[in-house]
Amino acid sequence: MKILTAIGPVSSQFSPWCSVGFYQMAKIAVTPTIVFAEFIRFRKTISFKKILALAVMLAGIAVATVTDLEFNAFGACIAIAWIIPSAINKILWSNLQQEANWTSLALMWKTTPITIFFLLALMPWLDPPGVLSFKWDINNSTAVLTLALLGFLLQRSGALALGATSATSHVVLGQFKTCVIVVGGYLPFNSDPGFVSLCGAVAALGGTSVYTSLSLKETNHQSSSKQLPTQIPLPKSKTSENGSEGSTVTSTSNVV
Repeated sequence: MKILTAIGPVSSQFSPWCSVGFYQMAKIAVTPTIVFAEFIRFRKTISFKKILALAVMLAGIAVATVTDLEFNAFGACIAIAWIIPSAINKILWSNLQQEANWTSLALMWKTTPITIFFLLALMPWLDPPGVLSFKWDINNSTAVLTLALLGFLLQRSGALALGATSATSHVVLGQFKTCVIVVGGYLPFNSDPGFVSLCGAVAALGGTSVYTSLSLKETNHQSSSKQLPTQIPLPKSKTSENGSEGSTVTSTSNVV
C-alpha cells in the first residue's frame, strides 16, 4: 500500500504517461471508493442528501479541472492502481485515531520510515536523472529542506483532519482546496480558466458547503443524543426526618 501511495503522484508529473486531467479523474474516483469501502468494511452509510452533495461536488470538480484525458497504458495503470490504496490509507488513518486511540504523530512515526524507504528505492527508476546529479548548493539545499518541512506540516495537518473528521470529509476538504485555487487564481491574479471551469468550481464549492452543513448537523445531533439527563437523588433533611418520626409517634399513641 505504501509503494502505491508513494508512486501515485508520479502519473501527474510525466506527460508521456498520462495527462493531468486523467490523474485528476483518478483523484475524483477516490471519494466514491472511500464511501463504498466504508460501507463494505464498517457498514457505514451516509444520507441521500450527502450523496447528492458529493455528486454535485465531484461533477463540479470534473468540469473545473479536467480538460483532457490523454494517457497510455502504463500511466493509466499507475493512476488506477493508486485509487484503492489511497482510499484504504485514509480510512485506516481515520479509524486508528478515532477508535484505537492512536495519535497522528505516532502513526507518522510508524509509517513515514517505510514510505521513505520505498521512495529511495524507487527514485532511480521514477525520478531521473537521480539525486546524485542534482546540484546541491546552498540555495537548492535550503529549498529542499524548506519543502521537506512544508511536506511534514502538510502530512501532520492531514493526519489531524483525518482524526477529527472522517476519510470522506478529508477528501472533500482536498477538493475544496482545488476549487479555492481555481476561483482564487481568477479573482486576485486575473487568470482565465474559462467560464465553464469557473461554473464548475462554484458548483463544487456549493456541494462542499452543503456536505459540510449536513455533517455538522449530524455531529450536533449525535452529541446531543449522547448527553442523557441524569437525576441526582436529593438528601433528606433532618427536619423532614424528625417530622416523620413525630407523626409516627402520634399515630401510635392515638391507636393506643
